[in-house]
Amino acid sequence: MRGRIGWRAVALFAALALGAAACGGDGDDEAAEQTTGAETTAEGPITIGWAFDSSGQMAPFDGPALAAAQIRVDQINADGGVDGRDLRIETCDTQNNDPSRARVCATTLLEGGADIVFVTCDVDFATPVVQEAISQGTLAIAPCIGTDQMGPKRFGEAGRLAFSFGNVAQDEGSAMAEFAWEQGWRTAALATNTLLVYFQNVVQAFEARFTELGGEIVAKETYATGADNVDAAVSRLNQANADVVVTSTAFGELPALVSGLRALGSETPILNSWAGDGTYWVTDDPPVTNYYSVTYASVFGDDPSEEVRELIQALTDAGSQPGTGGFLAGAGAIDGVVEAIRRADGSTEGEALADELEGFEDVETISGNVNFSPELHTVFGREYRVVEIQGNQGKYFGPITAKTVPEI
Repeated sequence: MRGRIGWRAVALFAALALGAAACGGDGDDEAAEQTTGAETTAEGPITIGWAFDSSGQMAPFDGPALAAAQIRVDQINADGGVDGRDLRIETCDTQNNDPSRARVCATTLLEGGADIVFVTCDVDFATPVVQEAISQGTLAIAPCIGTDQMGPKRFGEAGRLAFSFGNVAQDEGSAMAEFAWEQGWRTAALATNTLLVYFQNVVQAFEARFTELGGEIVAKETYATGADNVDAAVSRLNQANADVVVTSTAFGELPALVSGLRALGSETPILNSWAGDGTYWVTDDPPVTNYYSVTYASVFGDDPSEEVRELIQALTDAGSQPGTGGFLAGAGAIDGVVEAIRRADGSTEGEALADELEGFEDVETISGNVNFSPELHTVFGREYRVVEIQGNQGKYFGPITAKTVPEI
């Protein structure tokens, strides 16, 4: 039952991804009229090639980010584009991030004239596309990858051309620790989903910052998506005497963990990363209570930013109402790329854009202020929204910002 709940959510957002692809593919009809990237003049359009997952595990994250990016592109074009040049998005479906299909997507987008390539929101799944793009000197951008591996750490010297507008896990976990400490929670039980590096790094960063603040870790449990071991972890976590249970997870294991604890009578607050945002996954019996996640935006109609609320309304009007705040990173990535192009005097050459991005310090985007460095090519220092779920109803709780980026 719990697994089916999680995968219904994937199916729901897969539909959003397909709708977003339809929005982003408007340029397909014009493809015959466009020149290749090698021939494009400074007066021609700036083409973003976007490899996304419409139907697999990353669909809940890729689809809304793509839909938001397309709306942002339309807004920028209506305001004159980038120094007079229009932006356009060309999409390619990686079909559940199949590696061979992902490589075909990369080749298709690059040969079709993509000046910049956007990739899916997990670095493992994104790797085939990233490698192809950076090997050709093309900037590779992820809207919401959350690890420090989107850059030289994973891809070596050529990885200087790889960036993510997601929040780096070290920063996110640190912000979660700051929030826990502000709530007066002094002991924590850790529940680590080992499927993704991102999931692991968030919990590791929470532990590093929480203990630095003076907190105590009283239990550590692991589980993994698809391993059928989350129930055992839940049983052990229920016996932990902790002020808060901390995890970073999504997919079917998210409702299994939360509803599992509540079904056993535990009312201990649960704190998750942005991977656990939204209410699309909640269970009716028992309902979700005392649950918190840190994310980019509140999708419950109460985000403190009027601009963000307007974007949510635009997405809703377009039939792609976002279920999590991660959509905002898609629009924020467009803002950041546009600023880098302008700073590079209109160049879309990979090295020139990487030079500018590495110098970003509190650069304003719709998703908040963005910072990069030569070492960290994933965002740090951005203000998070904390959202709360009580009785299956979500609402904005307040802001939180990491004061330090711990080493893990």
